[in-house]
Amino acid sequence: MKERQSGVLMHISSLPGKYGIGSMGQEAYDFVDFLVRTKQRYWQILPLGTTSYGDSPYQSFSAFAGNTNFIDLDLLVKEALLTEDEVLGLDVGSNPAEVDYAKLFHVRRPILEKAVANMKAKGLPESYYRFAEENAFWLHTFAEYMAIKESFGLKSWTEWDDEHIRLRRPEALEDYRQRLADQIDYHRLTQYLFFQQWHNLKNYANENGIEIVGDMPIYIAADSADMWANPHFFKTDEQGRPAVVAGCPPDDFSAIGQLWGNPIYDWDAMKADGFTWWIARLRESFKLYDMVRIDHFIGFASFWEIPAGEETAVNGYRVEAPGFELFAAIKAELGDLNIIAEDLGSVTDKVIQLRDTTGFPGMKVLQFAFDPEGDSIELPHNHTNNVVAYTGTHDNHTIKGWYEEEMGPEARDFLDLYSNRKPDESVNQAMLRLLFSSVAFMAIVTMQDLLDLGDEARMNLPNTVGGNWIWRMTKDQLTPQVEETLLDLTTTYRRTNKKLVEKKQ
Repeated sequence: MKERQSGVLMHISSLPGKYGIGSMGQEAYDFVDFLVRTKQRYWQILPLGTTSYGDSPYQSFSAFAGNTNFIDLDLLVKEALLTEDEVLGLDVGSNPAEVDYAKLFHVRRPILEKAVANMKAKGLPESYYRFAEENAFWLHTFAEYMAIKESFGLKSWTEWDDEHIRLRRPEALEDYRQRLADQIDYHRLTQYLFFQQWHNLKNYANENGIEIVGDMPIYIAADSADMWANPHFFKTDEQGRPAVVAGCPPDDFSAIGQLWGNPIYDWDAMKADGFTWWIARLRESFKLYDMVRIDHFIGFASFWEIPAGEETAVNGYRVEAPGFELFAAIKAELGDLNIIAEDLGSVTDKVIQLRDTTGFPGMKVLQFAFDPEGDSIELPHNHTNNVVAYTGTHDNHTIKGWYEEEMGPEARDFLDLYSNRKPDESVNQAMLRLLFSSVAFMAIVTMQDLLDLGDEARMNLPNTVGGNWIWRMTKDQLTPQVEETLLDLTTTYRRTNKKLVEKKQ
C-alpha cells in the first residue's frame, strides 16, 4: 500500500502576478508556502514547454525547451539584468484573471532582449557555459530552429522557402548560424534564464517538503525543433509534412473524437534506434520534476491514427504501439521512474496489461463517475490504492460548471445521494469529500475547484481554438477560508504530508 498523500493542480501560467501571466517569481514561492501550510505533498503543473499557436502547453516548439513567458521579470531586476523603469507600465492586458497571449507576444520579447544584452555586456557567467554544455543535445538545435523560423515570418519548417535549410544541409546550417548569430544567442540565453529560475523554484519546493508533478505530452508538435531535426522518427509525406496525425476516437466525451493534429511516431524507426529519443526525453524530464504524468498513456499500447487533412477524428483507425518494449528499454537505462499513467479514454486489455506491467498508477476522474444506471470504475468505491484521483483534468469543466451545465437531473440526483450531500453543502464540498476519502493513494484537486469557480475558470475546451489556457487566480481569491478547507480535508482523510518540512518563522 502506498502512503496516502494529496496535492493541488495549478499551472504556472495561472499564478497571480503583475506581468500578465504567472511566473517563477514571488507568487510561485508563495504558492509553495500555501501548500506547506495546508500539509500537501504535491504541486502538479501542466507542461512547461514553449507554446505555439493556440497557446496550448500540449503543442510546443520543443519537447525540451522551457516557456520563456514564465521567466519572472522582477527576478531579472534583482539580478541587475533589467531596471525597475524598464518593467514599469508594460501593457500586458487589463484583466488580472486572464492571460492575454497576444499582448505578451509583443511586449515580452523586447524586455527579454534587453536582459540578454545586459547579460552579454556583463560577461556571461560560468554557469551559462555549463548549462549550454549539459543541454547541448537539444539547446542549439532549438535555438537555431526558432531563429530560422522567425526569419521566415514564424512559418513552420515545412513551409520555409529555402529547401536546403528545411533539409538541414550542413552548408545551409552554417550559413544561417552566421547570419542569425544574435537571434540564436537570444534563444540560448533565455533558455538559460528559464531553467535557472525553474531549478531555484523547484529546489525551494523540495527543501520545504513539496514535490513537483510535471506533465509530459505523449506527442510533439509538427512545428517543432524535434521534428525538424528528427523527421525520420515520424510518419511523413515526401515534403516532410505529417502523413497521418494523432487524436482519439469518438467517445462519450466527444461524438467526433479529438483531432489533435500532432505527427505520429514511426515506432519501427524508434525501436531500431533503441528508443534513444524517448530515453533522453524522460531523463531530462526527471531533472525538472519529481514525478511525471504522461498524457495519453493508452497511446503506448495502441493509438488513433488519422489521415492528414481530415476535419475530425471520426475516420481514424487504431494502430498497435510497442509500449512494452519501450518501457523495458527505458527501465533498463534509467531504472524505476515515478510516473503517472494518464489512462483515460478507450482502455483496452492491452492498456491495462501495460500499465500493470510497468506498475505505474493510473488515473480516476470523479466527473466521469456519475452514471445513474451504471457502476462506473471512476466511482470512489471502485478505486484501488495504486491510482491518482482527480476532481477533473485540464480538459474538464470545473465541478461547478460541470454540475450546472453538463449533468442531467438524474445524474445530479445520483451524485447527491451517493455523496450524502447535505442541504447546506455545495456540490464542490461534496465532491472534495469524495476525492479525499477515496482509497486512492494520491488525491489531486484542481485549484479552480478548490476556489469553487464556474465556467469562467475552465482551462481548456477540447477541439476549440481561442479562449483556452487563459485562466488566472487573483491574489484575493486565495482566502484563509480556502486554506482552512484544504487543510481540514487533508488532515481528516489522513493525507498529511509526512515529509513536510515546517518553515521557520
